[in-house]
Amino acid sequence: MSSLTELLDGKWLGAEAGSPPAQDRCSAALPVTIIERRPGWHLIDLGELWRYRELLFFLTWRDVKVRYKQTVLGAAWAILQPLATMIVFSLFLGRAAGVSSGRWPYPLFVLAGLIPWTFFSNAIASAGQSVVGSQNLVTKVYFPRLIIPIGAVGAGLVDLAISFGLLGAMMLWYGVTPDWGLVLAVPITLGLLVAALGVGTLLSALTVAYRDFRHVVPFLVQLWMFATPSIYMRAEEVIGPRWRLLLPLNPAYGLVANFRQAMLGGALDVPSLAISAAVGIAMLVLGCLYFRRVECDFADII
Repeated sequence: MSSLTELLDGKWLGAEAGSPPAQDRCSAALPVTIIERRPGWHLIDLGELWRYRELLFFLTWRDVKVRYKQTVLGAAWAILQPLATMIVFSLFLGRAAGVSSGRWPYPLFVLAGLIPWTFFSNAIASAGQSVVGSQNLVTKVYFPRLIIPIGAVGAGLVDLAISFGLLGAMMLWYGVTPDWGLVLAVPITLGLLVAALGVGTLLSALTVAYRDFRHVVPFLVQLWMFATPSIYMRAEEVIGPRWRLLLPLNPAYGLVANFRQAMLGGALDVPSLAISAAVGIAMLVLGCLYFRRVECDFADII
């Protein structure tokens, strides 16, 4: 009887009058993580990105599969886009306008500029729409939002690798053999990746807040191509010395021009490469600063 009385009184379990249930006491002992807004400006948290590296790989692979899902030609689009543009430039600029390409055949000259530009422009366009396109993911679970535009830019590297095969075939066709400068194409491509990530990250944050940027980005990319004369002409022979000093402020200009030189065996334009690479790094810093500043509001306004 005494044991039953103690059980009914709550003393056998060590409970006291007015104490919370055992389940509530266990819940109170568990650690609680609160995710809240961090005020101010912040750069990339590399440690946090590394912890979510598997998610970054998954999002990159998802973008690659979605790009070629239910397509007739599949990965061949990575070849057809620069190839078709090269044919148009060769017909209308190379033959009709008589634009000079120096020591190389004009189709090869244009293709060697179009391949890095196609990667750069597609990466900007994909990254600019990436956060809005991941609306369901952003509003349901926490992860570093910067992973989304990084994954979109990283997916473009697959197209770039495929298009390298086209450039190699064209070089064999015209009998152009690269020299040791070919290895410099790798760091130059890294510079293009940094510049594309900076511009794409900035545009992705702006697109969330201002939806008309969805229409601005394609128009901006189109104008940007014609504002990068190193793609389709030898700008140093046409543009005056004053404009030649300003052109490297366009990060695509120096990187595209020197990518061509590295691939085809020409001399690098070191000043334009350094200036364009520095501008690309500055764009990455600016894009990440603004993105981290406004990412806490994405789930509310997307």
